[in-house]
Amino acid sequence: MKRNQLIYYLRTHDCVFLREGKKHTVFVNLSNNKTSTIPRHREINNFLARKICRDLGIVEV
Repeated sequence: MKRNQLIYYLRTHDCVFLREGKKHTVFVNLSNNKTSTIPRHREINNFLARKICRDLGIVEV
C-alpha cells in the first residue's frame, strides 16, 4: 500500500497528524486518544498497515 493512501484512510477516520520524528510520522485518533507511528517509506506492507489501524482503533483497510 502506498503511504499516501494509508494517510488518507487514517484522516478519513478522525486521525490527525501529531508530530514528525526522524524516521516516522506520529498520528493520533481523536475519538479514542490512541497513537501510532507510520514509517516514512513509499510502500508500506499490508500487514503493517493493518497493525497501524488496529493500534489506532479503526476499521482495518
